[in-house]
Amino acid sequence: MVVERVQALALGGIHDLPAHFIRPDHERPENSKAIEGVSVPMISLSQPREALVKEIAEASSKWGFFVVKDHGVSPTLIKRLQEVGEEFFGLAQEEKEKYANDLAKGKFEGYGTKIIKNKDQKLEWVDYYFHLMAPPSKVNHEVWPHNPPTYREVAEDYNKEIVRLTDEILALLSEGLNLETNVLRTQMGGDEIEVEMKINMYPPCPRPELALGVEPHTDMSALTFLVPNDVPGLQVWMDQTWVAVDYVPDALYIHIGDQIEVLSNGKYKSILHRSIVNKERTRMSWAVFCVPPGETVVGPLPELLDEKNPAKYEAKTFDEYRYRKINELPQ
Repeated sequence: MVVERVQALALGGIHDLPAHFIRPDHERPENSKAIEGVSVPMISLSQPREALVKEIAEASSKWGFFVVKDHGVSPTLIKRLQEVGEEFFGLAQEEKEKYANDLAKGKFEGYGTKIIKNKDQKLEWVDYYFHLMAPPSKVNHEVWPHNPPTYREVAEDYNKEIVRLTDEILALLSEGLNLETNVLRTQMGGDEIEVEMKINMYPPCPRPELALGVEPHTDMSALTFLVPNDVPGLQVWMDQTWVAVDYVPDALYIHIGDQIEVLSNGKYKSILHRSIVNKERTRMSWAVFCVPPGETVVGPLPELLDEKNPAKYEAKTFDEYRYRKINELPQ
């Protein structure tokens, strides 16, 4: 099956946006402009523990989103991660196609373009590369890019940092709920927590005011760690309006996902967000999703429930949750 790649369309020099990328009026960025200049939560991980727990709990409750600095991931590693991703997408099209995924055959890892249209029959202006990074028992290096040759080394180094930070953030979030430090990590599967890399590539778009890179959604993960390039595009939903998120060099953008909202019984909020595109410049982002193993049952933590605080969510396996979310069924 031949898939129309967004990057190939853009490189072909199209002047008009194909109809299946044009959003309905109410979704178009030109009709739902984001507020600029709003300060999103910026948190230093090097501050005293008590203050750190408080800041992360507040940001996760109010926004479901925060930007972290002093996180211990070297700027050099972040730069290398971006370089190898850019190099892959700079390869000849036939070289990239060697890594093509095939969703119809259940092959989710690899190079892809969203081909399943939404209910309005619209597509997103993005190509991507998706693969698992952890746990080792589930990683298949054959589906990772072999070109550039340094990709594997860089991704494995970055994965070590993400696993460390996942443990750290889950511990802080647990303490923010007045629970033992390890509760959320244990409920998420402990050492079996899955770490998924998704490199998003949003090429220049001839009519960015009519299109979206990614339509509004919450992440089905527990946590998402995002590194963007310097082309703005991420927008989060806050107080009934879109808020443009500024680029912060060497920072990590952390999204609270659906599984943490469920486990916290709504105390922490899964952030609704979208991505817009640019007419002249390519936007890229490196999103790492931390999810429980598919068979893990996720529901509100019993420690947080009582007569005044009944469960707001139904417990179910992550596989069931993912199936329902993908197929737009009620949870």
